Amino acid sequence: MFILDLDMPRKITAMFAEGTSVISDLEMWHKRISHISMQTLKNMLRKDAVARLPKLKDCEMGKICEACQHGKQSRFPFPHERHVSKNLLDLVHTDVWGPTKNACIGGYRFYVTFIDDCSRKTRVYFMKQKSEIFDCFRKFKCMLKK
Repeated sequence: MFILDLDMPRKITAMFAEGTSVISDLEMWHKRISHISMQTLKNMLRKDAVARLPKLKDCEMGKICEACQHGKQSRFPFPHERHVSKNLLDLVHTDVWGPTKNACIGGYRFYVTFIDDCSRKTRVYFMKQKSEIFDCFRKFKCMLKK
């Protein structure tokens, strides 16, 4: 369903590649090993805890890792509203996605999701054309009634 961009900038691919890169070796290993703290990475270096981990300089990581900062952000949770439908098909949440640039196997270029609010039953239907939505809903309705 998604296109893989093989021409990614070298800075992004450096965390997956070996050898010299645009970003520092310490930063690259920080990203490769699940964004561990610099102190933990330095301890791993000192104790030779990882095979083939090169000797890295302490001064190489000069900037703050943006991904780590986003991961540390927090916010208040959404309020929990307990409005749930009492009967099947009283409320159905739906979403339609497409068209894709390239058709999938079988020629599908769209998909639609249906979620019943009462039962929380969820189905995804793949479609060749958007006009198939009503037929997909009929299938979903029959599945719920059974």
